[in-house]
Parts: sequence; structure tokens; C-alpha cells
Amino acid sequence: MTGGTGLDRFVRASGPPAATTVPAGGQAEAVLPQPGQPGPGGVREACEMCATPVPAEHGHVADLEHATLLCACRACYLLFTQPQAGRGRYRTVPDRYLADPARRLSAADWDALEIPVGLAFFLRSSLREEVAGFYPSPAGATECRLDLQAWRQLAAAHPLLGAAASDVEAVLISRTDSGVECFLVPIDACYELAGRMRLHWRGFDGGSEARASIAEFLETVRSRARAFSQDS
Repeated sequence: MTGGTGLDRFVRASGPPAATTVPAGGQAEAVLPQPGQPGPGGVREACEMCATPVPAEHGHVADLEHATLLCACRACYLLFTQPQAGRGRYRTVPDRYLADPARRLSAADWDALEIPVGLAFFLRSSLREEVAGFYPSPAGATECRLDLQAWRQLAAAHPLLGAAASDVEAVLISRTDSGVECFLVPIDACYELAGRMRLHWRGFDGGSEARASIAEFLETVRSRARAFSQDS
């Protein structure tokens, strides 16, 4: 992974806008592909490990050496669920979505993180052995300074925050006037969110199309999330 977060390059792009990578601490300006859709020349998407055609709904494998996400057929996806497969270079991105309604974050909990927006995701890097915070913006995924001590205190009271697998899962937190929602999600879901922001954002406040797309995304996350337990 590149020097800092590892997240800066966990983006794959298909068609316009072109894929972009940036130094650590900058902004990732790319949109996730729409899986299974025809690309340039009408070519449909294939597994990036064995070239087998993949359906619209397919999994991803993280290439930790090159800090990228690879579209994967079912066989390759299952292969890299084994820790020893690929000598640790490749890791399957899990498909689990979790929520912990019994331990909700409060507005004060969110304020303690001092995130400048109301929607952010948090990833633990195995390289740095610490958590980094990001928020989706019109430019893609933007890293924000995170108070690690505040994060550790919150994680002690809210086990879901510490349950995400390093590099391939993230904690997604949404703060609105209605309260704070917290989910454990696959890392590719975070870049879908960033891609939606970049694609639909208009003007200063994003506009109605961006707000509707984000609301749709969060509703999908809610519908997929199952109850968190220590054994999840």
C-alpha cells in the first residue's frame, strides 16, 4: 500500500471518469464500476484473477500489495477467504453488513470524533495498525484527521466499532437530526458511496439528486444489516 492509509488506491474505475490514484492524505477521485455492465466496446466484466465472466452481483478481492480491489468470480472469491491463500497478498472482501441497535451512538459520541461532515467511514489499516477516517465528497473519498484516543474510547463502549476486519471492512457512521446510525460494511460499499457522491453532487449542497442517492444507499445498508453479536 502507498505510504499512508492504503485506502487512497482501493478504487477501481470503469469508463468515465477514468481511474485516478493519489498520494496518501489526498483525495481518491474515482468511481466504482457498475458490476456486470458492458464497458468500452461492449465488453462485459470478468473476474480479474481468472478471466471468468462475472454476473452483476459479484464479490471483490483486495490486493493488499498493490492496494486495489479486484472483481472476482465465486471460485476466486472463496479461495481467498483462507488466510494462507495467496501468501497473504489477497483477501476476500466479506459481504456482511452489521448493526448494533442495543448500543447506539449518541450525538455526543459523534461530536467527540470531530468529523466535519455528517457521514464518514473508518478503516483499520494492517500496515499502519491504526484506524483512519474518511468522508465521501464530490472529489471522492477524503481522509480526515481522526482523534485516535476518542476512537478507542468509543470502541470500548461500542464493540461494533472494533469488529471490522482490517483493510477489507469499515465502520460507516451517519449523523442526522434524527440521530446517529452505525454499521459495519464491506469496504467496496464505502467506495460505492464515494462514487455516488462524485457522480451526483451538484452545487454547494449537493442537490436533490445526490441526497436521494445517499438516502437510497443508506436504506440498502439498513435492509442488509443484521444484528451484531460478539460472535458475528
